[in-house]
Amino acid sequence: MLDCLVIGGGQSGLACGYYLHKRGLDFRILDAESAPGGAWQHTWDSLRLFSPATASNLPGMPMPAYPGYPPASHVVDYLRAYEKRYDLPVNRPVTVTRIYHRSASREDSHGWGGKDYFVVALRGGDAPTITARTVVAATGTWSSPFIPFYPGHFRGKQWHSAWYPGASPFAGARVAVVGGANSGAQIAADLLGTAARVDWFTHRPPRWMPDDIDGRDLFHRSRARLLAQKEGRPDPGSESSLGDIVMVPPVKAARDAGRLAAQPIFGRLDKLDHDHLIWCTGFRPALGPIRHLVAEGKAQVPGLFLVGYGSWTGPGSATITGVSPFAKQTAAAIEEIVRA
Repeated sequence: MLDCLVIGGGQSGLACGYYLHKRGLDFRILDAESAPGGAWQHTWDSLRLFSPATASNLPGMPMPAYPGYPPASHVVDYLRAYEKRYDLPVNRPVTVTRIYHRSASREDSHGWGGKDYFVVALRGGDAPTITARTVVAATGTWSSPFIPFYPGHFRGKQWHSAWYPGASPFAGARVAVVGGANSGAQIAADLLGTAARVDWFTHRPPRWMPDDIDGRDLFHRSRARLLAQKEGRPDPGSESSLGDIVMVPPVKAARDAGRLAAQPIFGRLDKLDHDHLIWCTGFRPALGPIRHLVAEGKAQVPGLFLVGYGSWTGPGSATITGVSPFAKQTAAAIEEIVRA
């Protein structure tokens, strides 16, 4: 019977592991990936962080220096080193197929010492199930891309930003990019000069953030919101009030050159004459095996915790730097349950 089982070995799972380790708890991290790095392993080559390395740290260990904004490969190397430095018990590749909550207060339960616990069904682990007093869901969103419905049939090939392989496969092609946030702007800018034609479609005119704003400013804004919530003060406002698109160098250069102009969104797919359509329309929480235990963004059973799902779990919680206070708070709550 473990004290805690963490599902997901990306940045949120590792941050939780750090604080669970500090508290001396018996835990495991289950990761469906075959190697360290979480979702950062699957991003396109030109993707960059919005913050410099000095402002992109998990608890306890700074990210190594990098000139400018680090690429995804730098983040993967950092997460690998982080996992190794703290000797975090990550088992991979292991897929969680279902989580069962056993309540000590129910007549049909199999209570463990009169306390609630969880049975976690696995595929790829050393055993078909594992039991734990508590569970942390840190599965993120990358494996659950969202694609909206539009009428009509698109004759070309459709993609999502989650599967975007970089610009080279689109050489000489006509490409439609849909989405008015960071991924849409970055991918549209990335394709310029490679694709024969790039049309960027958004629901409203792009909302550019000020050129001097980056992830450091967004982190300070999200931290101010978190402190206001804890102290019962009015919400100072979301970072989205600054705009939707951070002006990383490639996007700024394309915009300033007049090559990154958005068009109003189309009404039907069959109106498009493009070879490729790339949806940059966001993600949903990858709840999978715990969906039946979650409602309206909150765990419905004691001992289950959600970490790293953005607005669901708190301001900035889906970022490398921003997840730390939520992971720390979760570890403290888990120790309280286990030691009771």
